[in-house]
Amino acid sequence: MTATSATATRLRARTGGPKDDGPKILEHVLGWALVVVLAMLVTQLGLL
Repeated sequence: MTATSATATRLRARTGGPKDDGPKILEHVLGWALVVVLAMLVTQLGLL
């Protein structure tokens, strides 16, 4: 293995970045559920 191919192998290593987060739809659904719950709480407490 040459130094160039060893460097290229290291550069392609997975680092656990944003692409490894999992399904984005779950994140969106949970985010909207939080928004709805907060809106219901604000409405029930008469803060709006």
